[in-house]
Amino acid sequence: MSSFDLAAATQVTADVVFGVDDDQLSDRTPCPEYTVADLLDHVHGLSIAFAEAARKTAAGAAPSPDGSRLGPKWRDDIIAALGDLAAAWREPGAFEGVTMAGPVEMPGDAAALVALNEVVVHGWDLARATAQTYDPDPGAVVLCREFVASFEAPANDDGGLFGPPVDVEEDASDLHMLLGATGRRPDWTP
Repeated sequence: MSSFDLAAATQVTADVVFGVDDDQLSDRTPCPEYTVADLLDHVHGLSIAFAEAARKTAAGAAPSPDGSRLGPKWRDDIIAALGDLAAAWREPGAFEGVTMAGPVEMPGDAAALVALNEVVVHGWDLARATAQTYDPDPGAVVLCREFVASFEAPANDDGGLFGPPVDVEEDASDLHMLLGATGRRPDWTP
């Protein structure tokens, strides 16, 4: 696989993070087990973990998402981590060889796809949960859709990359197809 730039995807998600109001932190998200604060903590942690994976300096698994860890400058911290994530995958050798993403060893290019998919899908989750518009990079969405399609849906429909796949319209947009494949209803509302 050739390399790709995560900058457009991380910027769109950073814009969503910037738009989250403090009074929305306890709100529900499309991720049933996460509040907005928990999801923000997850995005922060995954940004750091996958930047380390790009640099082949992974320190181990990130802790489970916990919104109580958000500091007073959480917006600045998460936006900076998203920017660093994109920068790390632009560094020479990031897509080459093998790396650790948390406790999982994988090829560098696969780790980059996982990172991109996390940023795109969780960017949508945050945008939906906080009533913001979300207009991700179409190229990133296509890459994520192809990546998610490479996984076989579980036979008993109780899992998947993020959750059990959800049927969407046959002529749905690439984003809606990606969301359905990752267990999200594109029409989800809080």
